[in-house]
Amino acid sequence: MLVVALGAGFYFGVYQGQVIEYEKLVKMRDSVQTKFLKNQRIASKLDLYKKEYAKLEEQLQKALGELPLKKEIPSLLTKIGELARNQGLDIMRFQPKGENKKDFYAEVPVELKLTGTYHQAALFFDSIGNMERIVNIKNLKLGDANAEGGETKLSIDCRAITFRFIENAPEKSKKKGG
Repeated sequence: MLVVALGAGFYFGVYQGQVIEYEKLVKMRDSVQTKFLKNQRIASKLDLYKKEYAKLEEQLQKALGELPLKKEIPSLLTKIGELARNQGLDIMRFQPKGENKKDFYAEVPVELKLTGTYHQAALFFDSIGNMERIVNIKNLKLGDANAEGGETKLSIDCRAITFRFIENAPEKSKKKGG
């Protein structure tokens, strides 16, 4: 009886606690080992990740090149005006409008009224399309054809829309459910 009582006391007092502690340590070891293997796989591909990061950074810089910052907008608008003059178009109206803010960019529209030949207008739109920056031409209207000096001059109304990157774009506010 005494041996059974000592055996039961040892089992419930010492041994059972040690078994539970052992099982906790085995689970902890397994989770640490799994994390170690995962980190080891990541570390073995570190060069690949660095190359991918550099490639993504390059793409970001290219995208930022297509979306100018606010300080670059005046020079971009000047460039559009120069392209029109270089193609022989007369600028009757060049009127920047207010920005329309979107998620991470803002649209910067400019109302244009130009006069020139159809060929000059086509070359102007082609040169706009070849710019590094994104510029869309919308609401194009050709009209009022007049013969001047052996050429047919057209009145060209359009809206040139360029885009600029908004630094620190505000995140959409989340409404609280109630």
